[in-house]
Amino acid sequence: MRSYLRRFALAALIVPAAAGIVMTASPAEAAPARAKAAEQSLQADIIRLTNEQRADHGCAALTVNDKLTDAARGHSAWMGATGQFSHTGRGGSNFVARSKAAGYARPSAENIAWGYRSAGEVVDAWMHSPGHRANILNCRSTTVGVGAVYSQSGAPYYTQEFGY
Repeated sequence: MRSYLRRFALAALIVPAAAGIVMTASPAEAAPARAKAAEQSLQADIIRLTNEQRADHGCAALTVNDKLTDAARGHSAWMGATGQFSHTGRGGSNFVARSKAAGYARPSAENIAWGYRSAGEVVDAWMHSPGHRANILNCRSTTVGVGAVYSQSGAPYYTQEFGY
């Protein structure tokens, strides 16, 4: 009986603490792990290809913003961990809330994708989708953050956050 009470008391202390951590997580998703070399390479290639598309259509190059990158990586990590593929993230968050929670004040748009095996494939897919293309070619956007995160199964999840 005493052993049972100890287990119950320990559970009573651990469960609320764990629930508190989950409940207080920001809508910006939990901070993702530092990007692995393959993820960093994909992110850099997506930014380069995005800027090539913008140059070909008369827009200035986007500059990389670490806060938008954090928001993008957080959302990609959340999608990969949950298997959800949506612009709606943890706790019902949207790209504006996630970008602002990461410290970026003026988000403008978001592109997401999953499963593409190269930066060229994902940027090509976005350029063939009217909404994603409009986000890439919005000349008013000046900054970008890209999150390419591999799920545990190896599937890549991509988020591209734009800002003014």
